[in-house]
Amino acid sequence: MLDSDDIGRRRREPAKRAARDEIDMNDRGPVRMKPPKFDYHAPDTVREAVAVLADVGDSAVVLSGGQSLIPMLNLRLARPTDVVDLGAIDGLANLEPVDGGLEIGAMVTHRQMETNDLVASITPLAQHAAGFIGHRAIRNRGTIGGSIAHADPAAEWPAVLLALDGTITLASAETTRTVPGDQFFEALFTTAKRPDELITSVYLSGRFQNSWGFSEFQRRTGDFATVAVAVGCVIATGAVVEARIALAGVAERPVRCPDAEQALIGTRPGRAVDAAIAARDSFEPVGDCHGSTEFRKRLVFAETKRAVTQALGPDLESRANA
Repeated sequence: MLDSDDIGRRRREPAKRAARDEIDMNDRGPVRMKPPKFDYHAPDTVREAVAVLADVGDSAVVLSGGQSLIPMLNLRLARPTDVVDLGAIDGLANLEPVDGGLEIGAMVTHRQMETNDLVASITPLAQHAAGFIGHRAIRNRGTIGGSIAHADPAAEWPAVLLALDGTITLASAETTRTVPGDQFFEALFTTAKRPDELITSVYLSGRFQNSWGFSEFQRRTGDFATVAVAVGCVIATGAVVEARIALAGVAERPVRCPDAEQALIGTRPGRAVDAAIAARDSFEPVGDCHGSTEFRKRLVFAETKRAVTQALGPDLESRANA
């Protein structure tokens, strides 16, 4: 007859064996759910942060929200020797009106962008787009600077940056420089940011605050966009005199569509459809598990038409199509 200790041992033994098997499997393969060892830095100033980056080089990563970085560390997709956490640096979470636009600190969260009155009044497109990012928990922690530095081609902020003539300010130990958004994103997860630099702020123009549109398709709430379209217009006396149309999810980086922008200029009827056709025909997005090339092209047409119609407004669009 078994006593209580024997029963306990028999119940515990399968769990112990499973734990040993998991450890053995992890030692043989790449499947891990704990980050690799690294040195952690929590600088108090930007100067201290860039000094660490200058000293360590491209083996360091910057933590500015962690909604993409932490999973990459846990899955061992990133193996840095050093992690530089920007959370303790004052001044990187400020929002300031500058030259008719908005200066946004790199550590401003998606949730701040979604709820702040200053964002709503100067860059309402940015406020609207912020609400599409992930789930509330992600928006509470994720930052605009982190998203732009990560440069996921399906993310909302890079497309908004292009639509609002955005610029990115980068700091290093030697200098500070500003890069236009259309020169910052180079390829898949690749930007003009050097390993010894960090993003300190982002500037978005306020010129399009009265005529803007944003639309995206997500397979599920909280997913990255399959296709997203951001539109900004300047309208004078019933005519579009300037336009920006930026797309995410159609190439290995966020892109503007000059042909679609040109289709919006003027007062001719059917501009939303013309712009949507031009956007659809300008790209050959690569098909994947989320949708074929043809499916994505149809989404480009639909989302561009919606975003442009929103930017023109019901009165102007109805007059254009009369």
